[in-house]
Amino acid sequence: MVEEPQVDSLRDRVAARGEEALGRIAQDLLENPWINSALTAAFEARGKATQVQEVAMDLLNLPSAAHMERLTRRVRSISQRLEAVEDALTRLEDGLRGTPSAIVGRLDAIEEQLTDVTRVLAELMARRPDATAAVPPGQERLAVEGIADSNAAEPAP
Repeated sequence: MVEEPQVDSLRDRVAARGEEALGRIAQDLLENPWINSALTAAFEARGKATQVQEVAMDLLNLPSAAHMERLTRRVRSISQRLEAVEDALTRLEDGLRGTPSAIVGRLDAIEEQLTDVTRVLAELMARRPDATAAVPPGQERLAVEGIADSNAAEPAP
């Protein structure tokens, strides 16, 4: 049982030494001007190759990964909007299904009010003594044309 902690500590020491050695090697490589210039040239070549690839794909009218990603985002956006429209239509349909009973009740109330108005009008018409003598004789209208003609025939004083 005493040997297991030594194995773990040995493993830890070997791992630590390996990390140190890799760190030193990486540092030495990055400080080397030839390696540094080679890495810089490789990254520049990679960037140029990517640009050439995009131009070639555009000329061939082929979509790039960026185009596909943009298209995927737009399709998701349209899908979400469509789901929102479908939800709104469902709510509208549900509302319309419940409306006929409300409309029927409102129409019944309007019909009752019209019946009451018709009854009141009939009572008022029945109380009226004579429909032709509705205007008292003193308030009857005179014919304006007759008065204007009679005034024109009389000489002015």
